[in-house]
Amino acid sequence: MKKYIDILLFTAIFFLLFSYFSGNQEKQTLSGIQFQVAKSSYKVPAGIDIQIENSTTDTMSFNTCENLDIRSSGDQISLPKEICEDVELEALGTYNLSLAPQYDLFTQPWDYVFSFNYEDKQFIEPVEVKYRGTIGKVFIALFYAPLYNLLSYLIAFFGNSLGMAIVAITILIRILLLFPQHKMMVSQRKMQAIQPKIKKLQEKHKGNQQAMGMDLMKLYKDEGVNPMGSCGFLIIQMPILIVIYNIIMNITSLKNEFYLYNFLSDFHISQIDYDFFGMDLLQSGWLAWLALALTVALIQYIQVKLSLAGRPIPEKNDVVLEKKKWADDYSSMMPDPEMMNKFMLYGMPVMVWIFTFTLIAGVWLYWGISTLFAIFQQLFVNKIIKK
Repeated sequence: MKKYIDILLFTAIFFLLFSYFSGNQEKQTLSGIQFQVAKSSYKVPAGIDIQIENSTTDTMSFNTCENLDIRSSGDQISLPKEICEDVELEALGTYNLSLAPQYDLFTQPWDYVFSFNYEDKQFIEPVEVKYRGTIGKVFIALFYAPLYNLLSYLIAFFGNSLGMAIVAITILIRILLLFPQHKMMVSQRKMQAIQPKIKKLQEKHKGNQQAMGMDLMKLYKDEGVNPMGSCGFLIIQMPILIVIYNIIMNITSLKNEFYLYNFLSDFHISQIDYDFFGMDLLQSGWLAWLALALTVALIQYIQVKLSLAGRPIPEKNDVVLEKKKWADDYSSMMPDPEMMNKFMLYGMPVMVWIFTFTLIAGVWLYWGISTLFAIFQQLFVNKIIKK
């Protein structure tokens, strides 16, 4: 036994020494000048970022155009004068050059070679620029480009106010989705109404999943309830939510101008006003948390509360699922609806409250207005169901 322990100790010591010396070797290699492109592969339009790091003890002097060379198929790409500047990079300093405004230089898919020449040294970085796949092209053509142009038009319409544009585009989207959202809400209320009947079936067919499934389908048919009634709306809503999230999060990215339609050719992101009633919509963290988190969470709670209003309240002796030997698969197939309702009522607002802290205020302005719209729609649906 001692022999095996000695072998393990020797192996551990060997790897520790190897890691130490290899780590020191890496540090020696990284000393000097470092030139790197943020990513090795980009999709059209490519907003390429370059970083030059001076790990020496001397100051570097260079020009971003004279010392930087970009080639495609061996041909040198002419750099615009606006990026040409003399740089004095101090020891242990870092210089970042963003070519996002020059995305038009990289609209053709190809292999580009970036090189930085300093004194007698040349640092080379290959970069691949390629088109998006079919799914990406369809997604941009059907969702991203139209919504980005709509938001850009609304920003210009409301005097370059991003906040008013977000409010307007949120209301427009909710109006367009009014009918599928209405169908989903009605379906949810019908599902809540038949919960007592579902529980009776659960008690009747304890452990018999096949019989339970057949009677459940018959119940749905007799009551005119579609258990998948909300899926259609979610399929439509999710791409829109993802696009709006990405547009707002990347609203300052100049490469978005690649997607602008011709009638918006004069629009530029430098015109956008990010202030909304004293709140910077690009800020995240404490400002967004204090200003929006509790408000949006409260709105979310009210919306869920209204969606559950009027549902049948289960009796104490009305057990939905009993933990028995045969019930493991049964329980996973038929989760307790009351537990799900409680999670939606209390868990969702808490999750919203937490996530608001990490995202910029503009995203949660969209979420808050969208949820507020859903509250009024839910009140209307509740009134119809009550009649």
